[in-house]
Amino acid sequence: MVFFMSKPKSLENIRNIGIMAHIDAGKTTTTERILYYTGKVHRMGEVDDGAATMDWMQQEKERGITITSAAISCTWKNHQINIIDTPGHVDFTAEVERSLRVLDGAVAVFCAVGGVEPQSETVWLQADKYHIPRIAFINKMDRLGSDFYNAVAMIERRLYARPLVIQLPVGAGDSFAGIIDLVRMRMIKFNEASLGSTWEEYPIPDDIAATADSYRNQLLETLSDYNDQVLAKYLSGEEIGEQEIHSAIRKATLGSHAVPVLCGAAVRNKGVQRLLDAITDYLPSPIDVPAIQGENPFTGKMESRHPSEKEPFTALAFKVQSDTYVGKLTFCRVYAGKIAAGEIALNPRTKKKERLGRLLLMSANKQQDVKEVFAGDIVAVVGLRDTKTGDTLADPKHPLLLEEVTFPVPVISVAIEAKSKADEEKLVNALDTLSNEDPTLHVKTDPETGQMLISGMGELHLDIVADRLLREFKVGANVGRPMVAYRETITEKIRSDVRFERQTGGGKGHFAHIVVDVQPAQPGSTFEFENHLEPGQIPREFIKPVADGLRESMSSGTIAGYPVIDIKATLIDASYDENDSSELSFKIAGSMALQDAVRKGKPVLMEPLMQLEVITPEEYFGSILSDLAGRRAQVQNHGKRGENQTVAAKVPLAEMFGYATALRNMSQGRAIFTMQFSEYKVVTADVSKKLLARMGLAA
Repeated sequence: MVFFMSKPKSLENIRNIGIMAHIDAGKTTTTERILYYTGKVHRMGEVDDGAATMDWMQQEKERGITITSAAISCTWKNHQINIIDTPGHVDFTAEVERSLRVLDGAVAVFCAVGGVEPQSETVWLQADKYHIPRIAFINKMDRLGSDFYNAVAMIERRLYARPLVIQLPVGAGDSFAGIIDLVRMRMIKFNEASLGSTWEEYPIPDDIAATADSYRNQLLETLSDYNDQVLAKYLSGEEIGEQEIHSAIRKATLGSHAVPVLCGAAVRNKGVQRLLDAITDYLPSPIDVPAIQGENPFTGKMESRHPSEKEPFTALAFKVQSDTYVGKLTFCRVYAGKIAAGEIALNPRTKKKERLGRLLLMSANKQQDVKEVFAGDIVAVVGLRDTKTGDTLADPKHPLLLEEVTFPVPVISVAIEAKSKADEEKLVNALDTLSNEDPTLHVKTDPETGQMLISGMGELHLDIVADRLLREFKVGANVGRPMVAYRETITEKIRSDVRFERQTGGGKGHFAHIVVDVQPAQPGSTFEFENHLEPGQIPREFIKPVADGLRESMSSGTIAGYPVIDIKATLIDASYDENDSSELSFKIAGSMALQDAVRKGKPVLMEPLMQLEVITPEEYFGSILSDLAGRRAQVQNHGKRGENQTVAAKVPLAEMFGYATALRNMSQGRAIFTMQFSEYKVVTADVSKKLLARMGLAA
């Protein structure tokens, strides 16, 4: 085994970034060009050929899509760029979520034809949640129908962002010839013979000079809002230096006030080097982002960790992945301190110590052992047994618990069973491994039928799981028809007064008394808990078990046994017995209180609504609208996009199985659609009655 020293780099020269986009916007192709120009690979892999470096899974090669986020490091102009290439398909949105949680900046890739597409909006909102500075790369300027200016307008209109246009395209489609650099006011043409590695500069052509002057003025006006020096010079008509403009763009980007917009055609090797310059010039280093905050698990107080190797070691495990050769890989972002292979870290969630057996720098599915890692690094660890996605690893002498990663709930389920008795245990073990890797894959056994159910984010998600079972784990499985993951909630506030009392023969008994108000919560909140007891009314260690009991009892409702969501519970009174009370007693009382409240709170059934967008030629528009009406769709808007019509609607997932085939038949294969989870909504009485009848339950 060969070890390499991971030398502490200057933190100012590290960029931890993600590449994010809607499916088929050219995200992976752009990443391949980045790896080529930085010397990481010597031949550019193509997605269509199944040869992309970052799409290393067999399923990714066959389908031409990114399924799992892949990490890789490269170097550009003395900067280390750690890249995570994220999926563009909505079924794998969890990969985007956990990647964005640990990144400092991001590149959003947009198709110059489609502009801001549905998954683009989803990942943009995810990045907003984590306050991640971004730059935008409008790709595919060489495609027929490309429209740079429309894409910029859509960024402003649909993402509520402030575009900072720093490049303009010269031509579009087949006539796309190069870019105008609005900082230096020069035209750049890339040399196709050198695969874009070299370029030539020219004065700006007369036919685009007026447009370039206009956008240059817009650039300076926008920067004047965030930089007093630029403002003073702009108002007085003084020349503003190139470095001053770069500094002002960087300041506006780091503050998330504006989004620098670049353009190019990655597949034609045009514009990617300037994108690399923008990554190093404008996106943040680890020291440009606020110190990470966490809770000391022993004192309950909030503490900070700054990105310095002198601080106590603190890292977040953001991904778990099984590996054929080394077993379980745990991907971690190191926020502070340093640690060497073989040393011990504490998992504050489990209160257990973990030995970091090996430290690996990853290049997609290739690995390189290192002896030590430092603040700012993204690394894979071998040897962690009890660490899961979202866990913290910390210096045992200075523990800190970072905020966990949150994931969307699964909306679709299928029954699954092993094809043979011999495969039953292998199936259970394989699904346990896959669900540890993927927090949006849930596995459970139906208590009534004994069937094993797997739940995920969509049909493609579960199809990939079944494929991986066969290929990676050699387990044959029969998969049933997809089923909707319904939910239940209550519609009235209920006060639940529970006294749990049990005596055991001669030994210590159980006692807990609680009064809890349980009421409907805001949609999407899942579960909220508040403690309104007087200090000291019951021992502090009994309060969390009440919340745990309430939460765990939400796993099964009273209408059809579906999980309960959108509940707020307030603990308003409680009493205990010094001899018989325990954490377990109060946890059981919490569970009983929730069951009582759900039974009495006029429970209702909820179904998942999907956000649907259909893009279709004009002649099929009427048929598609009519079909959606029959699927209980709520059409939100429709309009023209280029030569096509678009329809945006919210549709119950239950009505959308087989929609791909139906849409293909209606449009002779010319219409396309995207669909992602939007929200859970209470079903009407009529629909509830039909659904319960279909399930064999009385309404």
